[in-house]
Amino acid sequence: MSFSGSYRSEDVTFLLTRLEAQSFTSVLEKERLIQSGQRHYSQMLSPELPPSPRYMAVFEEACRANNARMALHCLRLASLVDARREGDITVVSLARAGTPVGVVVARLLREVFGRKATHYCVSIVRDRGIDWAALRHILANGHAPESIVFVDGWTGKGVIARELALSVSAFNASEKSRIDNGLYVLSDLAGASACAASGDDYLIPSSILNATVSGLVSRTVLDERIGPQDFHGCVYYGEFAPHDRSQHFADEVAALAIAQAGQAIPAPVALDAQAAAQRSRAYLDGAMARYGVQDVNLIKPGIGEATRVLLRRVPRLLVLRARGAASVAHLEVLAEEKQVPVEIDADLPYHAVSLIRSASDG
Repeated sequence: MSFSGSYRSEDVTFLLTRLEAQSFTSVLEKERLIQSGQRHYSQMLSPELPPSPRYMAVFEEACRANNARMALHCLRLASLVDARREGDITVVSLARAGTPVGVVVARLLREVFGRKATHYCVSIVRDRGIDWAALRHILANGHAPESIVFVDGWTGKGVIARELALSVSAFNASEKSRIDNGLYVLSDLAGASACAASGDDYLIPSSILNATVSGLVSRTVLDERIGPQDFHGCVYYGEFAPHDRSQHFADEVAALAIAQAGQAIPAPVALDAQAAAQRSRAYLDGAMARYGVQDVNLIKPGIGEATRVLLRRVPRLLVLRARGAASVAHLEVLAEEKQVPVEIDADLPYHAVSLIRSASDG
């Protein structure tokens, strides 16, 4: 049932049920069903396509500009995990944004810090929680509860960090376990994580691709095909292999981090979680009033979340702090390709925000 996607087997074990791609739901229909409450987003997949040549050129430029920064933050995160965990370490990344980060962090723990580290990738679903079957599997494989550390790419509003905390706490109460429910991320925009390498809204290159930078694995699925003892599901896009950058990207970021490890590792600047949370709340409240948004879930702040909207939702508007910045070049390409209006707000506290179109707008 477990597999390694397009990564080497020693880099990650996906605790996901591989499903056959049955029927995909169009982005427009998926949005209507989600917002009407008829279906949960985890019950549907929209078709993915390989990125266009133009978009891949933007990804390659993003790697040249930002891989070193991401590598440093992976190194910081590994250093923080090393300091906070004794004995063997079990890195549990959250599919999919956490997958490349988990691959790199686990490798750094082994190769730089001399720790025994195993990496699993599991599913977490908003309003449904983390995959309890996957957690039980990890514990049954002999990994101590206190060895587990949850890793993701970034937090936008902190929804998944809060979902993780609630779900793992419920699991601990049910299973009489002691798993730390905190989330470790490269970038925390909402002051919601347990530990972050940065509080900056910057372009994490892996955020701008889908399956082709995450082991060829789809977004996770929790539908009627998944029984209570099954791992959450996914589709494996083997046909995208000619476009895959997953292993190459992780290898490049890890190599950059290992090279930097020969120098002193700069400690992360302490994140003012309260200030980040207040900034997030103030922006969301203001944006809801400014744009007439009734559901806060339709506002996605930060480069990573804004990118997800343009890749797999129905965007209403892309808001940028400035045009022409390297960190938002891919967003401008996507907005042009998908004919999404772009607004400039020089006072934006993030580099980018995407608004999802309400189904009631037609």
